[in-house]
Amino acid sequence: MKRKSLVLMLSLALVCSALTGCGAKEETATNELQVIETDTEETEAPAEEEVAEVPEETREGMYRSELTNEWIDEALKGQRPVAIMVDNEKTALDHYGLTQADIIYEMMNSTANDEITRFMCVVKDWGSITRFGSIRSVRPTNFMIAPEYNAIVIHDGGPFYIDAFLSNPWVDHLSGGFARIDNGKSREFTEYVTTGEIESRLEANGIDREYNSYYMGQHWQFSSSPVDLSSANGSKDCTLVDLPFPHNGSELTYDEASGTYLYSEYGKPHIDLENDNKQLAFTNVIIQCASHTQYDDNGYMQFNIINTSGDGYYITGGKAIPVTWTKTHDAEPTNFYDADGNEITLNTGKTYVGLVSTSRWNELILK
Repeated sequence: MKRKSLVLMLSLALVCSALTGCGAKEETATNELQVIETDTEETEAPAEEEVAEVPEETREGMYRSELTNEWIDEALKGQRPVAIMVDNEKTALDHYGLTQADIIYEMMNSTANDEITRFMCVVKDWGSITRFGSIRSVRPTNFMIAPEYNAIVIHDGGPFYIDAFLSNPWVDHLSGGFARIDNGKSREFTEYVTTGEIESRLEANGIDREYNSYYMGQHWQFSSSPVDLSSANGSKDCTLVDLPFPHNGSELTYDEASGTYLYSEYGKPHIDLENDNKQLAFTNVIIQCASHTQYDDNGYMQFNIINTSGDGYYITGGKAIPVTWTKTHDAEPTNFYDADGNEITLNTGKTYVGLVSTSRWNELILK
């Protein structure tokens, strides 16, 4: 039999600009909700086979980290991460605590000193830190990246080029004043974040420890099953990432047993003295190519990563694929896309991001 049915339709006046060559007058778009009566035949729908839904996994008192997709304490869910600047000069080794980082960025810190790199370590569970560092000064590029995570930057000073970034309302930071530990080295290599310091410093400085209004939401997409890049457009084998960082010779070597890339520099494995001499290991590796601008003869510089785009690679599970990236604002995540234009999906685990200058991009070795 026939019956009356109501169909809701959204009427939108389209905007047609003269720039598109359509010749129509530009109009203001309006939303108008219309109710239209239509005559339809009421027919019996064919029976559909019921498919049992697989319930999403849950664990009591835990949630999946927005940085790694690993299960962590639910009490951390609203807590902002920190981004700790770590000195990567050979004299600063060995490092402490870096295996506790969820994401580590490595990038040229200066065009001087054979283009030495520095680490920015993004840590969610900073309350568990006992000793981390040694910490060092920050650069403008770091204030373009840390806000992607609504992270609080931890450093000891920096050149005056950072001043404009410190005035941005989406930037929070703690500078200097952390524990000095006598390690037999000169003072610049002796400052570490130690137990309870971050908590007390945030409280003393009135800095939100919970995500605030500048948080843009989860940065990365994670797969619910292992990501296999074998059939992806442009896929190639990649068990060695030899980065064009001449000062420290960073390398990442694939360990099939653990499914991670093990980090080495200065010709030896990078170990964490605070955590049973574990070697830095990453499930995901992202290499991002960007141009840089040098400020002065001292080598101070920044990577040009705002309102621009570039090339790169996503590497996981012994495979690499070419990607492109875009970023429009300090607080907005850098988005990475595969050759088909799809946003990349990461495997569960830690991530390494290496920023490589266009001046050295052709020296990058993946094999």
